[in-house]
Amino acid sequence: MNSKPDNQKTADPNWHESVWKVVSEIPSGHVLTYGEVARLSGMPKMARRVSQALRRAPRGMELPWHRVVNSQGKISFPEDSSGWQHQKNLLETEGVVFLKGKIDLEIYGYRGAVDRLLWGDDGL
Repeated sequence: MNSKPDNQKTADPNWHESVWKVVSEIPSGHVLTYGEVARLSGMPKMARRVSQALRRAPRGMELPWHRVVNSQGKISFPEDSSGWQHQKNLLETEGVVFLKGKIDLEIYGYRGAVDRLLWGDDGL
């Protein structure tokens, strides 16, 4: 008997490359959630695999990993960690605003990125 869940049996063996492609295309100043990256990578409901793929990325790969946040618009590192502060600094440098430790996903998330791509900054 196979111990893997059904949704992992048929996964593309190069699934992590699909994640890298989606993450590499997140525009500066915007974020996607782990779930959105998973869905856009062809792996709906497999958000945890996104963090696995990001950890597997080759060191030299310039992947904007910092543009991936949890579904609440929060950074997934513990708030008192250097990783949290580093990710926050990178996002703030790109113009992402945090309010009470959260990012407004309506502005900086997927919809906001699409709106900016279609209508420019003046359309918001």
